[in-house]
Amino acid sequence: MIVGISRSLLEQIVALASADRHEVCGLLLGAADRIEAIIPAANVAADPARHFELDPAALIAAHRAARSGGPAIIGHYHSHPSGVAAPSVTDAACATADGSLWLIVGGREATLWRAGPGTAVNVHFTQIRLDSR
Repeated sequence: MIVGISRSLLEQIVALASADRHEVCGLLLGAADRIEAIIPAANVAADPARHFELDPAALIAAHRAARSGGPAIIGHYHSHPSGVAAPSVTDAACATADGSLWLIVGGREATLWRAGPGTAVNVHFTQIRLDSR
C-alpha cells in the first residue's frame, strides 16, 4: 500500500518537529490512501520530551468536525527528538490496533506506519510507503 501526501504538507510536519525539543503531535486527515490535511495539537503529556499525548480538546473538535461532514481522522503524527523515525516500545505499548496511520518524524526523516494486531500487550506496526510528490 502507498499513502500520498503533498511535499509541502510533509515539509510542514517536519518543520514543526524540527522547531521543538519536545515531541510534537497532531492529527492526520484525509482518506485511506491520502493525507490531505493536518491539525497540529498541543502535547499534553506529563513528560513531553519523551512521550506524546494529543490534547483531548483538539481530538474532540476534530471528531465533531468529521461527524459534521469534515475530513476524516485517519491517524496522527508525532516526533521523536532522539532522531529515530520508527515506532518506539512506548508507541507499541500505547497504540490501539485500529488500523490508524502513525507518521513519525525523527531528525529530518519521516516514516509512515499502520497500527494493527500484535501481541496481547503490544500492537504490530507495518511500515507503509509514503509518496510525497
